[in-house]
Amino acid sequence: MVMRHGGGVIHRALERFAWAVRARRAAVVAGDISGLLGRPPVNLDTPELQRFLAGKRVLVTGAGGSIGSEICRQAMKFCPQRLILLERGENNLFEIDRELRHQWVGADVRAAMIDITDAARIERLFAAERPQVIFHCAAHKHVPMMEAHPWEAIANNVFGTRTVADAAIAAGCAAFVMVSTDKAVNPTSVMGATKRFAELYIQSLSGVCRPTDSVPRTRFVAVRFGNVLGSSGSVVPIFDRQIDAGGPVTVTHADMRRYFMTISEASQLVMQAGAIGKGGEIFVLDMGEAVRILDLARLMIRRRGLEPDRDIAIRFTGIRPGEKLYEELAKDGEQTKPTSHPQIRVWQLASADARDIAAHLIRLGEATTKDRRTAIAALSQSVPEYQPDPRGEPEREQAPLRLVTEAA
Repeated sequence: MVMRHGGGVIHRALERFAWAVRARRAAVVAGDISGLLGRPPVNLDTPELQRFLAGKRVLVTGAGGSIGSEICRQAMKFCPQRLILLERGENNLFEIDRELRHQWVGADVRAAMIDITDAARIERLFAAERPQVIFHCAAHKHVPMMEAHPWEAIANNVFGTRTVADAAIAAGCAAFVMVSTDKAVNPTSVMGATKRFAELYIQSLSGVCRPTDSVPRTRFVAVRFGNVLGSSGSVVPIFDRQIDAGGPVTVTHADMRRYFMTISEASQLVMQAGAIGKGGEIFVLDMGEAVRILDLARLMIRRRGLEPDRDIAIRFTGIRPGEKLYEELAKDGEQTKPTSHPQIRVWQLASADARDIAAHLIRLGEATTKDRRTAIAALSQSVPEYQPDPRGEPEREQAPLRLVTEAA
């Protein structure tokens, strides 16, 4: 009877169990691999964060993602008045909402399933909730996918950020903290270029946003960091699945290197930046030495009691469009300064001009309805340091769909 009527339930339960096992294994592996980072882990300045978050209405965009969900978990420890989970993915939103309600019984946690590009619904939510602290984590982040779909990266990473930032000002939000990336430095990818423009946009708001008697000034800051161990789409779960399948483990290039941090570190950095930022800064963590991806793959294989190239093959696939061999932490000429946190530094950049940004937004908005070449050109004009990768996806004619049958 159970199998006949509850087969779907059992199947979903097994899927959740398998996912939990993979997540736990990825977390353990990430913890083991954290020894590769070459630096001590980040620690929170608890009193400062207590002052920043306690009793506040806190909103997290992308609340169901790897970074967003961890920020939600960390923020709850500082007793916010209310935590608003903004997420467009139904399943991710359901999971983090259920987790927090189970762990923090009686806490004021509110789930809002909204796309950040939906300006009307974002404005209504912000007008109703009046968030005081915003952690903006929602973004399209996969480099090769965004190379093929630049208009989606522009719509989400640029215009989604504008929508949330503008709503923050209108609602009188005190602090807006944007999650950025090391790929925004001298970007060669669409993803990196759109995140760099998003940085420029919130910097331009820092220059023109002034407090009034009724609406306080919103402090806008951004946080750049590298790859996150164990996050959705990162190499750790990908390598983990490949090892489960018996290999091969695919590495793009033998010399590919990346800066890494743990999910906990990344989330703590974002929160800490919001607490210490005065407005207009881009913060960066002292991330130690870049890690060679090949070394990471070999370590993960050995953690399973297997031997690389004997039990599990490693195959090199080549650098994909938009990728660099080495990521950078800051542009040439940027000045780094210490902050009150020993493991966080700040890159003090020149202020973005609001009029220039407005002109670029018009160009980018028009590009979202055009072809890939037009979108890339608009990004190049809007982000001067962006050097598009010539290996990007070419325009292709869409072949007509046809039904393939056994007879065919």
